[in-house]
Amino acid sequence: MTRTRNAAEEPNTEARAPRYRLRLFVAGEEPNSAKARSVLARVCESHLRGRYELAVVDVFEDYQAAIDSHVLMVPTLIVEEPPPTRIVVGSFRDVDVLVDALGLPVAEDRS
Repeated sequence: MTRTRNAAEEPNTEARAPRYRLRLFVAGEEPNSAKARSVLARVCESHLRGRYELAVVDVFEDYQAAIDSHVLMVPTLIVEEPPPTRIVVGSFRDVDVLVDALGLPVAEDRS
């Protein structure tokens, strides 16, 4: 099953800022997958509000999508837009590493 969250309805205050299209592959509610979902949602809301589309693919329900995308481990995040395509594997416990992988500035205060 693939769920898509579209943040396009929110106002875009940074007209020139790139839009992000993300696909997160998870294994149901396994701990690492749940952590990855939580951390990614927090990063998207704090850094990309109104500028991202996130599709969550549960490989237990749609394993063919993982095969088609060459995903061998979960959680895996594929950043499809903006180019170049980037792939991040892991539960994203280190938020700064995820933010850097997305090409975003690291926030001073992440309270």
